[in-house]
Amino acid sequence: MFFFIAALDLIRFAYVAMKNNIAVVMLMQISDCYPSHCLFLANLANGTYLYDNRYKPFIGPERRSKMKTTRRLLVAGLVLLTAVNALGADTVKIGLMAPLTGFAAADGASVHNSVKLAVERVNNDGGLLGKKVELIAYDDRADGKEAVAVARKLIQQDRVVGVVAGSYSTPSRASAPIFQDEEIPFVAAYAVHPDITKAGNFCFRNGFLGMVEGKSAGYVAVQLLKAKRIALLTSDNDFGRTLAVGFKEYISKWAQGAEIVYAQTYPFKEKDFKPYLSKIKEISPDLIFASGYYFQTAPIIKQAREMGITTQILGEEGADSPKTLEIAGDAAEGFILVTNLNRDDSRPEVQTFLKEYETRYKIMPDMVGASAYDAFMIICDAIKRAGTTEGKAIRKAIADTKNYNALTGQIKGFNAIGEVVKEVQVQTVKDGRFRHFGVVTDMNLITP
Repeated sequence: MFFFIAALDLIRFAYVAMKNNIAVVMLMQISDCYPSHCLFLANLANGTYLYDNRYKPFIGPERRSKMKTTRRLLVAGLVLLTAVNALGADTVKIGLMAPLTGFAAADGASVHNSVKLAVERVNNDGGLLGKKVELIAYDDRADGKEAVAVARKLIQQDRVVGVVAGSYSTPSRASAPIFQDEEIPFVAAYAVHPDITKAGNFCFRNGFLGMVEGKSAGYVAVQLLKAKRIALLTSDNDFGRTLAVGFKEYISKWAQGAEIVYAQTYPFKEKDFKPYLSKIKEISPDLIFASGYYFQTAPIIKQAREMGITTQILGEEGADSPKTLEIAGDAAEGFILVTNLNRDDSRPEVQTFLKEYETRYKIMPDMVGASAYDAFMIICDAIKRAGTTEGKAIRKAIADTKNYNALTGQIKGFNAIGEVVKEVQVQTVKDGRFRHFGVVTDMNLITP
């Protein structure tokens, strides 16, 4: 009956339009009801006609009195078609942004593969709200401009109900405000920059804020590894600088007797670290904190050992990748890092994921993949609890998340600005694999 009435109304509109010689040109997706569309409908209902660069509707001004009925029919028809389209959607669409090509392609592959496992799990368990979940994945190339284009495509073309930001800080920072404006829940899997969640209350982070991870690395250096004289090698980008700030804060506030004796940033594309390592060798610190991605930290480890430097090297989640082990080789043995994933976590869901991933993709899983898996599942869990795909309801459900059993640990919850609260894992390389070394539980450090 609903569809029959809608069809009759549209036929009625067409008849009245032709009878009154009204020229109506419309180039729009009927179901795409975002703010700009709502503005068009509101102006149309009030008799104010909008010339818009995207939709370009034009209705002649003559015979306004006869157009009242036409306006009402048009608005009713558009609203009905919107409802019909929404009711007819046969999947729940969730977006994924990841660096599938370019310098970060290995991380992008891990993210994409892990989230595909999550989609299979949800759909095998019955999907969401009686529908299958459809993953809409795009390559942002770890580039801010590309991320903006991808964000608009996910919103305007694909009409996703939530988004996993499975990429680095720069693209995540660029796209977060767009999803905030459209009130679409956005969960950053592992990007560390504080501006991501500052975009607004629809933006969350499942991974650690850079300051949290940096302070936790400081704790590991001083409390677990007993370092007194520390050298810093920092990637000159958002990621590296944010971690360094957190590390320095820990040293200045909580590490009595410890000091930073060397601090150097290096260009993002640096390949030869020997000039920096030569200086560090002269200073002979107790520990080197290397903050960077696997393609930076792994060469640092390898070159340091080739130069005869035996100093303990501490890294962070950017080096949590099988690529670190591949690039550094035997030199990676004994490397320690703060991260998001404990491979020795005995919970069945963690071990099932680790084994299934390695069996299917023939490579060890890593932190970025597990974090993206969790981000996707957090959105799905929120949709189930909300009982709807309406953005505000999903946002509230994510914000209300408590004691969620994630692959990357139990999520105690999200704070007022969308930052996760959970324990920081410490891993070491032993026999060519990442293994448990410790955990940071101090609430003063892990609370954003």
